[in-house]
Amino acid sequence: MRKLKLIWDFKGPDGKKTAEHHLIHLKEYVERKDFDFIASGVEAVSENHHLAFVAVEEANMIEVRDDLRPHRGQLWTKTD
Repeated sequence: MRKLKLIWDFKGPDGKKTAEHHLIHLKEYVERKDFDFIASGVEAVSENHHLAFVAVEEANMIEVRDDLRPHRGQLWTKTD
């Protein structure tokens, strides 16, 4: 089964803090839905662009996408 990385982008001087806060809610959502996730975290794209992400099995992607509306997604690879 494919693994997908769902991504939320946050830009500006407060982007890092906003992404970190959003990650808290992503983890709460996954716990509440009671399905396994592969990874989650915050990544810096640049000084003023950070992202929060959760990587899930493809079977869970549609539900997460519809509930949380990520900005974008991509295939999860071990180098992510």
